[in-house]
Amino acid sequence: MFLSTALLSTAILVGSGESTCSASKVAAVAPAEKTIVETALGADTFSTLVTALKAADLVEALGGNGPFTVFAPTNEAFAKLPKEQLANLLNPDNRALLQAVLTYHVVAGDLSAKAVMRTKNVSTLNGQRINFETSDAGVTVDGASVIQTDIRCSNGVIHVIDSVILPSTLDIVETAIEAGSFKTLAAALGAAQLVEALKGEGPFTVFAPTDEAFAALPEGTVASLLNPDNREKLAAILTYHVVSGRVYSEAVAAGNEFKTLQGQSITSRTEGKQVLVNGARIVKADIETANGVIHVIDAVILPE
Repeated sequence: MFLSTALLSTAILVGSGESTCSASKVAAVAPAEKTIVETALGADTFSTLVTALKAADLVEALGGNGPFTVFAPTNEAFAKLPKEQLANLLNPDNRALLQAVLTYHVVAGDLSAKAVMRTKNVSTLNGQRINFETSDAGVTVDGASVIQTDIRCSNGVIHVIDSVILPSTLDIVETAIEAGSFKTLAAALGAAQLVEALKGEGPFTVFAPTDEAFAALPEGTVASLLNPDNREKLAAILTYHVVSGRVYSEAVAAGNEFKTLQGQSITSRTEGKQVLVNGARIVKADIETANGVIHVIDAVILPE
């Protein structure tokens, strides 16, 4: 069952491959010759979304050829946000933030309801991934319930959700600092003058050693690396933990070789239930950040 019992009739339409448009106010304004934006403009339930798209200067983009899949929050979904947060998003000074939030609701390609049910996660136009969960109660997207599906448009499809989903707005460095378990890594990035680089657009994938991982190095090693005279050596070690692009756990677990920003490559492999990168064990994977992904490892890996 894709949706709850209360929406059983809608779910039957989905199962037969028909659009759910005939079941709601959106149906009257959602013939397939209209684009996603035109469809939203014609439906009262998306007036806040339309206002946000205009404020973010995304109307023309979502009116393009696509195809796109949009997980569209209703007016009630936006109303769940604190008033200050919504006002902050619509502030012209925060257009980049609003664009990041809205593009987090958009996927390149045509993803039908059936396809969503078969998918665990997918990358958005924001760059970060959204996660799907299917149960007897229905389907959720990052915790937001899908309440209507397969609204067909000329350049894609709309699925309606009951909450606004929010991407990470912290970059890799900010995420590491907030976590509290990467104090040595944060200090090392500062000493190596790499903070600004890892706060850049990226995206990057960082295999981040914990404080315990650094503490496991031979006595005096960390102090020596933090010495300004050894900045180049420290930078080489740290950039050996960084890969260009967003590399998620599936690709790491599959066993691959990844070229690092240091220049040399690291190799991943799976042993039983453990995923290793150059012998370091991944203890937490797929931590999303605004400019990349963090995988936490239990040891510092060293280049030749």
